[in-house]
Amino acid sequence: MSEAPWIRQLAGEVRIHDSLTELAGEAAAWIVSTANAATRQHGTFSIALSGGHTPSPVLEKVAAEPLRSSLGWPSWRVYFADERAVRPDDPESNYSLVRQTLLDRVPIPENAIHRMEGERPDLDAAAAEYSALLAATLPLLNGGAPRLDCILLGLGENGHTASLFPGTEALDVADSWATRGRADYAPYDRITLTFPAINAAASVAFLVAGASKRAALRGVVDGTVPAARVRPSDAALIWFLDRDAASEEPAAG
Repeated sequence: MSEAPWIRQLAGEVRIHDSLTELAGEAAAWIVSTANAATRQHGTFSIALSGGHTPSPVLEKVAAEPLRSSLGWPSWRVYFADERAVRPDDPESNYSLVRQTLLDRVPIPENAIHRMEGERPDLDAAAAEYSALLAATLPLLNGGAPRLDCILLGLGENGHTASLFPGTEALDVADSWATRGRADYAPYDRITLTFPAINAAASVAFLVAGASKRAALRGVVDGTVPAARVRPSDAALIWFLDRDAASEEPAAG
């Protein structure tokens, strides 16, 4: 299976792995390195997490030995890239998934876990409050943007990332760090970080696996999908891909 000739045109660093298992191991090791560097530098490590098929095995590896013992968990500050409009114990909740794969397995202080309240009846208010929380609890850049140490993102088949979906108002929100999003599949209502918040992070990693993501990756290169707008101005941008996603062969079907 040969690598797509355009795959190295993705902005940032591209790392291609033979399997999802290898990708998860390498991404987990990168998170450990990033977390420990941030903790050494300023005493804490802030990370925004995503749910989904690809991030889950990464978080499971971070929470398991030998990596678990190499991290200073009390220094972690956990945020979310997006959330669905469901209860926090709903199987569709990103928080629920992250709780199972990471938070229930490691000693991060509960008051350092900042979930998006997707169950709130007023999602606009919930998003505004989360935006204010980010600004109040994170260092601010000169332009006022809160700076996360790390954001983990996935990539949808339609090129969305976080809950920034094609053709939605959330794509153009420039005056807030979190906003209401709208998906094109259920659960439709969401809360999401905005591009200004994502692009203010110190490091951003995309975790992308599977042949079904090839078209979306090409859309990132061509600038035709939402994820192409992730262009941190002063940060590391890394793509962890498996070989199926990075192949030039057309997806089956």
